[in-house]
Amino acid sequence: MAQRHTTSLRLRLQYRFDHLVAGGTPALIGWFALACLAVVVPASTVLVWADRSAPATLSGRLTAVWVSVGQTLKIGGAVGSPLYVLASVTLALVALLFVSTLVSLITTGINQRIMLLRRGHSTVLESGHTVVLGWSDQIFPVIGELVSANANQRRSAVAVLAQKDKVEMEEEIAASVPDTGATRIICRNGRTTDPLELARVSPRTAKAVLVLPPEGDTGDAHVVKTLLALDAAVPEPGGAVVVAAVRDTRHHVTARLAAGPGGHVLCVDDIIARLLVQTAREPGLSLVYQDLLDFAGDEFYTIPSQGLAGRTFGEALLAFTTSSVVGLLHPDGAVALNPAPGTAIGADDRIILISRDDDTAVPADASSCVEEDAIVMARPGEPVAERLLLLGWNRRAPLIVEQLDQFVSPGTTLDVVSLGDETTMRCTAGISGVRNRLEVDFRSGDITDPELLAKLDVPSYDSVIVIGETDHEVVSPGPRMPDRAIDLALAPETGTQTDDRTLVTLLHLRAIGEAAGRQLSLTTEMSDDGNRLLAPAREGADFIVSGRLISLLMTQISESRYLADVFAELFRAEGNELHLKPVADYVRTDREVAFATLVESARRRGECAVGYRLRAETATGPAYGVRLNPDKRQRVRFGEHDWLIVLAES
Repeated sequence: MAQRHTTSLRLRLQYRFDHLVAGGTPALIGWFALACLAVVVPASTVLVWADRSAPATLSGRLTAVWVSVGQTLKIGGAVGSPLYVLASVTLALVALLFVSTLVSLITTGINQRIMLLRRGHSTVLESGHTVVLGWSDQIFPVIGELVSANANQRRSAVAVLAQKDKVEMEEEIAASVPDTGATRIICRNGRTTDPLELARVSPRTAKAVLVLPPEGDTGDAHVVKTLLALDAAVPEPGGAVVVAAVRDTRHHVTARLAAGPGGHVLCVDDIIARLLVQTAREPGLSLVYQDLLDFAGDEFYTIPSQGLAGRTFGEALLAFTTSSVVGLLHPDGAVALNPAPGTAIGADDRIILISRDDDTAVPADASSCVEEDAIVMARPGEPVAERLLLLGWNRRAPLIVEQLDQFVSPGTTLDVVSLGDETTMRCTAGISGVRNRLEVDFRSGDITDPELLAKLDVPSYDSVIVIGETDHEVVSPGPRMPDRAIDLALAPETGTQTDDRTLVTLLHLRAIGEAAGRQLSLTTEMSDDGNRLLAPAREGADFIVSGRLISLLMTQISESRYLADVFAELFRAEGNELHLKPVADYVRTDREVAFATLVESARRRGECAVGYRLRAETATGPAYGVRLNPDKRQRVRFGEHDWLIVLAES
């Protein structure tokens, strides 16, 4: 009962206080003054009466109490005639009022400024910084790579503009990228489609602007509007590199028009489809691209031709021991990857090479390391028809089929298994026309059903591609799902939910591979890099993580605009691409050889050797056997089943 009475009393006091506060400012001032007097007057009286030197008379002691009260409350406490005391108190109150008002104004101004800064509405006064427009899961790998790229810079900044709370953005970035080194991350709140709000991150003085595609069906439209707003905010062409990305190929041309002649717009669907096809045909290629795209390993750089002017491109291949030459950048900006060995290098040309850093690209002749007796003639290979399996269907699937038709040998077959009927897939894909090399067969089925996968005889296929399933209209199977199938709802076109069915499918495929006693050649598309770590697949398996890969690619182009043309050629079916070819086609495998010998052997075939992959280390991280840009003096004993990484014509 006592506890209940105490609580009730506390509530009644709180109620009276709330009622007092609701009375307004005059009531608060009055009660506050009374409370002060109720404390100060008794306390001053006690002090005076306790003072041995206090006046002996009552009037003297009352005067001393007044003086103490006046000094405590800062109202003077003057002694004299009533008029004099009244004037003194009035002046003290006026002074107190003015000082209080001044302090209040200063406090209000500081608070407003702090709130303005917290809202992220102030203008960034930087130059030579990188601007990131938009917010999605791609923001974290983009910032992480920009921090790595600026690691050797004394001062750098990244300004982020998104329609999101500034403090929330800063906290999420700090959690994902805890160490930013010398790079300052500046977040601002605002609409990326408003030219006035775009000015908050100073795109006019930036060295690069990245436009991230937001999630959702309207993401591409938002990118186009952002590019138009950027053009309105910076009407005069500046030195900033503008890099954007759209997901759907249907919006690529529109976005390129909005970006203008100086902008670079990546099409996510097209790039992912090309990489899936290239990796499916040459396992391990995804690891090579991962090494090339992130700033932690070896990347593309350009250096002046220096002492190589007038010499041939073939001679330049062995002119660097710790860098791998792959092409030329002409003065007009044109890129020539793997030109003919006899191509002359101009005085104004720049050498495109793969190196650990821009300061490690130092000329040092490696021709003396070539061992002529170890070079072998390439064994001619006959085109071989393959059996390929595509599990899943989404917006990128028609592009995958189209790309496969350009890469494979005549007679190659592709079996497509996905929910939905064959007619629907053909009509949706628009690929029912005649293909030159590829024969496609459609089959309706649930790729998460282990019985269906067992009937496909998956180990008999040369390569298997698994992609996320989306946007199917499935006929209900009845009131009860079969026990053998997992009821997973189909996900929207974007988002990490597309990986759920893929993970289940990979789990069944792993069991099938273990039962068959062999490793399946799998290439898997995923949306979230975090889900890749959960994937039940062997170490070193090929994963194309769309969000992370596009983020890395955008960051690379933002640092070096010429790389847009380099990667555009690498991803095309025509022109030069990266390949993994048998080492035994280039050198003898019964001895140790310097890597310079492989470079020379590849040069005689019109190719650029840039690395190798050891079969014995394919399951050992973090490189999984891939060694990009090795020292040409390094001696390695290769096996019959090792691979040489070359840049060569398709």
